[in-house]
Amino acid sequence: MSKTFVLSSFAALMLLATPAFADGDAAAGEKVFVKCKACHENEQGVTRVGPTLKGIIGRKTASIADYKYSDGMAAKGTEGQVWDEATLTAYLPDPRAAVPGTKMAFAGLKNPQEIADLIAYLKTHP
Repeated sequence: MSKTFVLSSFAALMLLATPAFADGDAAAGEKVFVKCKACHENEQGVTRVGPTLKGIIGRKTASIADYKYSDGMAAKGTEGQVWDEATLTAYLPDPRAAVPGTKMAFAGLKNPQEIADLIAYLKTHP
């Protein structure tokens, strides 16, 4: 067996074992977003109980100027955290564990497919 074949096979296996963040369905994610709408909107400049989620992908944490963030969330922003697919994937199952002291009362999304779908939806609203 050639060294190239072994290395390429190993690389392919590693790719398959990596979480598939981009595999979400934006249309299904729009339905998941209904769970967020009690507190969040997806329109620029619209703040409800929580800040707008429009443009959240790639945005620095706690960076909406007219929103009063909890100390825990503000600290994440000060640390330089950015809302990307990996950060949201870690945050959404249990927001209170991910950011101690957050004001967000939502229990979280437990279904990994719902998380991927929601992220796909949010990516369509930069």
